[in-house]
Amino acid sequence: MLPISDSDGPSGLPSFAEAAAVARAVEDGGLDSAWLADHFLYRADDGRLSGLHEAWTWLAGIAAVTRRITLGHLVVCTSFRPPALTAKLAVTLDAISNGRFVLGLGCGWHEPEYDAMGLPFDHRVGRFEEALGIITRLLAGEEVTHHGRFYDVERSALAPKPDRPIPILVAARRDRMLRLTAEHADLWNTAWFGAPNDRLAEQLAAFDAALAAAGRSRADVQPTVGISVRDPDQPPVPEPDDHAFDGSLEELAAVLAAYADLGVTHLMVGLEPLSVRSVERLAEAVRGQRAVSP
Repeated sequence: MLPISDSDGPSGLPSFAEAAAVARAVEDGGLDSAWLADHFLYRADDGRLSGLHEAWTWLAGIAAVTRRITLGHLVVCTSFRPPALTAKLAVTLDAISNGRFVLGLGCGWHEPEYDAMGLPFDHRVGRFEEALGIITRLLAGEEVTHHGRFYDVERSALAPKPDRPIPILVAARRDRMLRLTAEHADLWNTAWFGAPNDRLAEQLAAFDAALAAAGRSRADVQPTVGISVRDPDQPPVPEPDDHAFDGSLEELAAVLAAYADLGVTHLMVGLEPLSVRSVERLAEAVRGQRAVSP
């Protein structure tokens, strides 16, 4: 995960230069991908407001200063933007990144940002299902006319069309979202975890059941997991994740190997603190895990 919010930087909202430095550390360290959250703001229960940069613009900048790593959002909220606009943005970002973009999609969850932006919060999964249908058809090169409960498009089309099939990732936990993932996605994400646990095992079992019902398998939809990792040798962050793994470098490498043993070969890692040093430590653990894996 790359810095984008005022809880990510060493002294508040990160500059683009700080985010770019982290992204280059990801690339230089031999890691595979970098990801950004998509939110407009976060308002805590006590009313405290946290801000974030806009995710599409931020990731386009990251695409311009990297060359190799896969880039994606974890995840774009489909109800923040019209689905045809989301598809258009995806094609443009894939072009900027020279074919390195994964379109991560989710249905949203934080009601205060909907209220702040004047967006409807009701029927989020229903809106997601309609949006996903429009987006996938547009990215497949179709001209789409759709008059649904939540969205209306007339002869919508992408011009230019995407240069390649853009992979779609869906973040999902519950049955309906898992069904949509199994039917339409190329990748699935569940988050946030530390070391593998019973909750993850339940999620993987539910994912496999959804795939079986859709007549697909993990060969068709790759599982990915978001994990939190804390560096015990650096100062603690102000709001730590209770699930974060905070073991030694060798123990972290063992945790990565445990995920691989479960068939989860792509992890999105939320680092605490989110710094170049933390990325370098993660890269060292990945090299250690790969050295002992078959």
